[in-house]
Amino acid sequence: MLAQLPQIAPPAPRRHARAGIGAAVAAITFLALVPLAQARGAPDSFADLAAKVTPAVVNVSTVGKHTVAGDSSLQSMLDNMPKDSPFYEMFHRFEQRMAPRTEKMRALGSGFIIDPAGYVVTNNHVIDDADEITVTLQDGRKFTAKLVGRDPKTDVALLKIAGDGKLPALEFADSDKARVGDWVIAVGNPFGLGGTVTAGIISARNRDIHSGPYDDYFQVDAPINKGNSGGPLFDMDGKVLGINTAIYSPNGGSIGIGFAIPAAVAKPVIDQLRAHGKIDRGWLGVSVQPMTGELASALGLEHARGGLVAQVLPDSPAAHAGLRTGDVILSVGGKAIETSRDLPRVVAALKQGSTADIVVWRDKKEQTIAATIGAQPTQTAAAKSDEGHTGKGSYGLGLSPLTPQEREAFDIPRSVRGVLIARVLDGSPAADEGLQPGDVIVRIANHEVNDPAAAAKALDAAKAAQKPVVLLIARRGETLFVVLKAGQA
Repeated sequence: MLAQLPQIAPPAPRRHARAGIGAAVAAITFLALVPLAQARGAPDSFADLAAKVTPAVVNVSTVGKHTVAGDSSLQSMLDNMPKDSPFYEMFHRFEQRMAPRTEKMRALGSGFIIDPAGYVVTNNHVIDDADEITVTLQDGRKFTAKLVGRDPKTDVALLKIAGDGKLPALEFADSDKARVGDWVIAVGNPFGLGGTVTAGIISARNRDIHSGPYDDYFQVDAPINKGNSGGPLFDMDGKVLGINTAIYSPNGGSIGIGFAIPAAVAKPVIDQLRAHGKIDRGWLGVSVQPMTGELASALGLEHARGGLVAQVLPDSPAAHAGLRTGDVILSVGGKAIETSRDLPRVVAALKQGSTADIVVWRDKKEQTIAATIGAQPTQTAAAKSDEGHTGKGSYGLGLSPLTPQEREAFDIPRSVRGVLIARVLDGSPAADEGLQPGDVIVRIANHEVNDPAAAAKALDAAKAAQKPVVLLIARRGETLFVVLKAGQA
């Protein structure tokens, strides 16, 4: 039986403007029930636990800018229409009304305090593109929050408010010890209603919802809704097991399938953001595909495990170490790679410049290869974006070619063509308009771009001519128009 088309969507922020939602299809099969041993009963009440943890759970509200795309077909029509045409003036006025414009966008989400000094954790998508961030405590106190750092790849962000050292704070649990069936409670700000507590169990572990390269979610049936994003998921000791992040729903409301980032994934990211304001991840430079029973049999493995190397990127740590297409990576640095999904997380956790032993299956036997872990191309691109013809100074953008390494690092489909935005200077016009590293400039005005130097030249020309310039941007499977105004440059 095929279900209606549900959607995986972030439960927050609750937006008053456009929010992109990816569609998914779920197949439901009805099976006979098998009697199991009686499970441990629920607590008599969650009241004491709720009273203990809710003071450290906060509401996060943001104000940002949102660019509404215009109708590029009208501009193309005008470009090909004689100016003395009786229809030119009519279409010109209509095109002006349909031109790209910037609107204010408000969002509501949740978060929680992890340090009495005022450090607050939330989801990156709650504060994405925000110009103003306000944190409201359960007792009604409001604080203007500063963004310490964010990591789109794990959807984690760290804020700082002016704490007096006496703010209520929460501890992280050891989420690796959490089991399917354990009781949990979720606390957050659904639909902007304020502090709300719901209870349920962990329904599954290690869920991949295709939101990023490091997906490793808890699935829970505790009801969570739009506005819960960034809020904590607690164990029965009142420690944070995870960060509520997404829901699976046909209508945006809870149907008992929610997803939370485990503390074991979030905490190392938060520690790096707190210490450095950014994330440094290890990089190997291979593309891997899942192993199947058929592949395992053909390669002489006893069962399907590891990640099959489909590509070794040129001049990468993997290439220098001697990894080959067709190798099956079984472990890295002593950590087993059970599935291809494990590899990015394990490698990312390694320190750049360190040496790791990689056990591979090659020629029907195990071999150990030593590899020096490199820096992810995103970090290299950001460093290089200040040099050469990268558009430095043109609205605060650093541009780089869209190489296979960059596509892998930013998860950019092969169908997307253009110039990568590798760096956006804080406080620049580009930052003001919401542009971010990982965006791809597809067109500048009506011209497609594929070369960073040519793109920089076009931006410089628009700046010199004191004319607004319209960019067509590809971002996470969507396209949008962004206008950079001459007065901003």
